[in-house]
Amino acid sequence: MSKRIRIFTSEDVEAHNSAASCWVTYKGRVYDVTCFLADHPGGDDLVLKHAGKDVELAMTNVEEHEHSESAYDMLEEFIIGRLGVGESLVSEDWVPADDFQPEDTDEAKDFEKNMFLDLRKPLLIQMWEANFSKSYYLQQVHQPRHLAESVRLFGPDYLEIFSRTAWYVVPTIWLPIAGYLGLRSVFQFAGPVAPFLVNPSLPLASLFSLPMDAYVKTGLCFLFGNFVWTILEYTLHRFLFHIDYYLPDTPIFLTVHFLLHGVHHYLPMDRLRLVMPPAMFTALSLPFTRLAHFLFPAAMANGVISGAFFFYVIYDCMHYAMHHTKLPAYLREQKKYHLAHHYKNFELGFGVTSKFWDYIFNTILPV
Repeated sequence: MSKRIRIFTSEDVEAHNSAASCWVTYKGRVYDVTCFLADHPGGDDLVLKHAGKDVELAMTNVEEHEHSESAYDMLEEFIIGRLGVGESLVSEDWVPADDFQPEDTDEAKDFEKNMFLDLRKPLLIQMWEANFSKSYYLQQVHQPRHLAESVRLFGPDYLEIFSRTAWYVVPTIWLPIAGYLGLRSVFQFAGPVAPFLVNPSLPLASLFSLPMDAYVKTGLCFLFGNFVWTILEYTLHRFLFHIDYYLPDTPIFLTVHFLLHGVHHYLPMDRLRLVMPPAMFTALSLPFTRLAHFLFPAAMANGVISGAFFFYVIYDCMHYAMHHTKLPAYLREQKKYHLAHHYKNFELGFGVTSKFWDYIFNTILPV
């Protein structure tokens, strides 16, 4: 893949507005003229007046300072990139509709115009070799694109399969695990005389011989786990998936951000990237399951984890439905709310299954 010229935003340029770091733009190109300040024939004050700004009008204004052809040739020695020209598809005026269906993106025109990611090629290697600033990345990744088929993240098929997950995989894998942990919690609350712990070959009916308080205790832990998941849903979405502005401006961190959540905002209607791949959820959930066992006895921990996993399944299936399914009244309302997070303001509206924590933490998104 040929190296592309580095792409900046106007915000990048505006941040370099002093003698210590002086950038200017001219005809869409970005120049670092810091080392030229002392050599400028008209003095550094003339340049610093335009630090962080465009200098095209100033350079063509003969009354202020007439520039020779050699001055323009010299300017090219300081080029470091160009300004991105992406058209915003996210708007505060966007109004969600029940039958919302975006138009497909023309891959060739999109890449020719934005020089961001070429949707005709695997995306991961492009992110790794990216030559755009973090500011431009964040600007572009939150401008949704839409294609009829899933875009490739990896080149080889044996890797690509791990990045695509059909919605039904989530309940197929995690509901049995949640059920197993719930039963394990019941057995542990029942004590060492629980029949399945003594003899696993006993018929299922022997479950009814367990003390009722074991089921009650597990049920309470299960409900607490439901509640815990709603907190995790909000905090992970807001503080991990949207860590955006705290990211270091390096390809490795931008690539990790893209894999975690950026690709979903970039391609929000991709049917095979709307639920978490099992490997990703396993990695994200491991620290929290370990924390549960650290904080609570085993019986309680398993009950809480069971409830959290069960509500996670609801969350992921609900998330898929919000992007692709006609829904009953409450879910239709949540669908509008979540799509507004994508198409109106990605810095608000972090709740998916409900708006509860958005109200609590004042991140509610008006729809």
